[in-house]
Amino acid sequence: MNKSDKIIVGISIGDLNGIGVEVILKTFQDKRMLEFCTPVIFGSTKVVTQYKKALNLEIPVHGITSLQQLNHNKINILNIWKEDVAIELGKATKESGLYAAKSLEASLLSLKEKNVDVLLTAPINKETIQSEDFNFPGHTEYLNANLEGDSLMILMTDKLRIGLITGHIPIAKVAETITPELIKSKVAIMHTSLVEDFGIVKPKIAVLSLNPHCGDKGVIGKEDDEIIQPTVDEIQKSGKLVFGPYAADGFFGSETYQQFDGVLATYHDQGLAPFKALSFGNGVNYTAGLSEIRTSPDHGTGFDIAGKNKANPSSFTEALFAAIQIFKTRKEYKELSKSPLGVK
Repeated sequence: MNKSDKIIVGISIGDLNGIGVEVILKTFQDKRMLEFCTPVIFGSTKVVTQYKKALNLEIPVHGITSLQQLNHNKINILNIWKEDVAIELGKATKESGLYAAKSLEASLLSLKEKNVDVLLTAPINKETIQSEDFNFPGHTEYLNANLEGDSLMILMTDKLRIGLITGHIPIAKVAETITPELIKSKVAIMHTSLVEDFGIVKPKIAVLSLNPHCGDKGVIGKEDDEIIQPTVDEIQKSGKLVFGPYAADGFFGSETYQQFDGVLATYHDQGLAPFKALSFGNGVNYTAGLSEIRTSPDHGTGFDIAGKNKANPSSFTEALFAAIQIFKTRKEYKELSKSPLGVK
């Protein structure tokens, strides 16, 4: 395959009954997007054509059966299935989940084989995608199991990056899951990502408290005093600029987050609720800490508006730009980190 200098973006099609295909097509409605990258949608020309007709979108696409046929000046659709698929817009079906998994599996394989440079995933339905082959709470856990490294989910905009110490687990298990080792691991991943993926030389990281008011000296809980605070103090001694714990309500309410390059929330909704309130529609989900780069929009399948031509592509577009920029920054870091004498 003759590869141009443009970054090849592999795109998993997501749940076929949601807004994934719509936001993909709308993102590339602007032909200038092809100046930044070469998109490859892993799916079916038939499916994309159905969506184009349903949404009245006049967007030319290039159907291929092999990446050898890649056209760097067009929107490529790599046909990974030939059969007709029933599209039931707005409905969660096992069939749509099955083909979402097929697309994800094929795009991940191409990413691992270096046939695409980065992966951009459209939203899946976490229930219908479940099968013997896919038994994960979401994209992050699936990628963590199939790529090198340890993952950290980071929700990000240009000015805000929130990582999760614990991810898709029940709230009842959060406290017992948070250990000094886990905190150190997630801080290390975020620190490395901020340096290598975002070009921040000396990143400043905040850690949020588990309990309201940081536990009020043990009145509301002891985890902040006995686990989080000592761990943060220990990390500080290693030279990293890590601070906390901070009570989440005051931290976001007072806009203290603006003083940090990265924030680590102790559990899913503690991080995602303020993030989406501050930036919904323009946020990006980035899976840091892995050997390959994957981003996605910060929204779900949007079944309620699927097929109604109401989906806003802004978050998907931002996820595309984020993947491209992270790829460039990580590549530049690796080049600058090479010893001029070839000494490791």
